[in-house]
Amino acid sequence: MSDSAQPNGQAAANTKRRRQLTLLAGVVAVGLVGYGAWWLAFDSHYVETDDAYVGAEIAQVTALSPGPVSKIFVVETQAVKAGDPLIVIDDADARIAVAQAEAALGQAERKVKGYFASDTALAGQFNARQADVERADAQIAAAKADVERARVDLSRRQALVGQGAVSGDELTAAQNRLANAQAALTAAQAVRAQALANRDAALGSREANTVLISGASVGENPEVKAARARLDAARLSLARTVVRAPVDGVVARKSAQVGQQVAVGAPLMVVVPTAQAYVDANFKEVQLKKVVPGQPVELTSDLYGGSVKFHGKVRGLAGGTGSAFSLIPAQNASGNWIKVVQRVPVRITLDPAELAKHPLRVGLSMKAKIDVAQR
Repeated sequence: MSDSAQPNGQAAANTKRRRQLTLLAGVVAVGLVGYGAWWLAFDSHYVETDDAYVGAEIAQVTALSPGPVSKIFVVETQAVKAGDPLIVIDDADARIAVAQAEAALGQAERKVKGYFASDTALAGQFNARQADVERADAQIAAAKADVERARVDLSRRQALVGQGAVSGDELTAAQNRLANAQAALTAAQAVRAQALANRDAALGSREANTVLISGASVGENPEVKAARARLDAARLSLARTVVRAPVDGVVARKSAQVGQQVAVGAPLMVVVPTAQAYVDANFKEVQLKKVVPGQPVELTSDLYGGSVKFHGKVRGLAGGTGSAFSLIPAQNASGNWIKVVQRVPVRITLDPAELAKHPLRVGLSMKAKIDVAQR
């Protein structure tokens, strides 16, 4: 091959390479422009994360009445409806307490009825004591008249003594009659004082009894109402020996066993309301600029894969980052720290119909994508 042929071949190869590189650069540029246009038109309207997990307001089932567990109706993973019986606690003591409360209520009602009956009797006693006072007043009036008559009689005889018309025996007798009349008056006054005291005592007894019954019937009397409240409390304790499901859900963490002695407040199990599940998606702080409540969210679960789509809405953002509420929060106030992009939990509600069709369990991983274009 001649020397002139080699430069021509090299030049052709360089020209071809430049043409290929130019074409590649053009393809890359077109791809970048296309991706940029697609990102501006579509992808920039979304923020997404795979740091998301299913949660629910788990219902704790605790004992509200003490005693030994006699029956258990459920097992782990069993689905229950609100109001279904879960556990029965032996109710012998509770039944005795109800019987005692019923007896106490009956006694209270009879006691209050006695108050009403006593009111009539006490009214009669007061009237009788009032009559005694009036009788004593009449006796005093008669005694005063006797005293006045004896005094007048004595005065007459004393005037006649100097004339010898009245003997000493008659004068003495007149003096004795006056003394007796005055003694009778004093006795009548004492009787009246006693009658007044008896009347005041009867009045006080009636007023004290009136305070117990005034303004209320037998059923509304405070003593009866207090006894009825104790009966209601005893019946409530009896009803609580049957522990029922507080919500629809799935039984989990069952710790109760037959024969176990439980105290009030002892945890027995939990009921997970799977139909009310939600998702807490932990987005980076730099993704939250346009996130507001009410925006639509598309979610996928690792359990069902990408073929099943869940749809929800943003309910709200947490009050702080995950690290702020951690057991050992970061001490960023010290001089030795490394800036880390923080994540904020975003609560997402799910479509109940989709949850019913594809149930989720607490703690499952999810992927969440929020449409931030809708505000």
